[in-house]
Amino acid sequence: MTTIASPHNTRVKALRRLHSKRGRERSGTFLAEGEDLLAAARRAGRAPIEGYRLAGSGLGQPGFHDVERDALAAASALGSGTRVMAVYEQRWSSPTGPLCVYLHGVGDPGNVGTVLRSAEAFGASCVALGPGCADPHSPKAVRASMGSIFTVALARVDDVVELPGGLVALDAHGEEDLRDVCTGEPAPISLLVGAEREGLPAELLGRADRVARIPIRTESLNAAMAATVALYELARARPGDGSSLHAGTRAGEGHAGGRTSRVRAS
Repeated sequence: MTTIASPHNTRVKALRRLHSKRGRERSGTFLAEGEDLLAAARRAGRAPIEGYRLAGSGLGQPGFHDVERDALAAASALGSGTRVMAVYEQRWSSPTGPLCVYLHGVGDPGNVGTVLRSAEAFGASCVALGPGCADPHSPKAVRASMGSIFTVALARVDDVVELPGGLVALDAHGEEDLRDVCTGEPAPISLLVGAEREGLPAELLGRADRVARIPIRTESLNAAMAATVALYELARARPGDGSSLHAGTRAGEGHAGGRTSRVRAS
């Protein structure tokens, strides 16, 4: 296989297009860089569409293209460059329970990627993205996920009615302590998390089954921190830990019924 030497090579240009949301949407693919991310993909059984490695490094899998250093640096989204990268297919699914994390207006890709990492760590079923969220397949989000982009189910949601189970909204002024939500009979839930500054819209808070706050000494947490703390509490309360999760959905009300509050988390 011929070594790619020029930063202007058509394959290098195609890789650079994956740095943009438009390029990713058009191709339905995304770029992962570095040995750790590619190893995570391999463990998850995700085969690359194509791969590229520093010429002479022997990294990656059989069939990866060898690329000279300058050309590989031109394809990389990392300021420090990389020695190996690969292109993967985006995968989307429907929201699933029993524990779904819903993000609304979380525009920072680092926060989105970190939530994916926490979702995997605490056994969430999926991460659902609502309006105003950063692309989870952007280079920054993929890096922040530390490989969880390959293992956590992703969904796009236009309306929270699509979410599974009862809706538990996080809000800095929530009526209930989150720890009090983690009691009662086990039930599927969707955890609603908004941006730190704006929080969840009042309309969403009004549709949640329960509104909870995370007791902290400061005004707010960013979305990734809030989601991580909440996932820890909810996962800790799953059956087998002596307590369980109760979403508080009332029969016949669906997602539109019930008073809620929100947790401002960005």
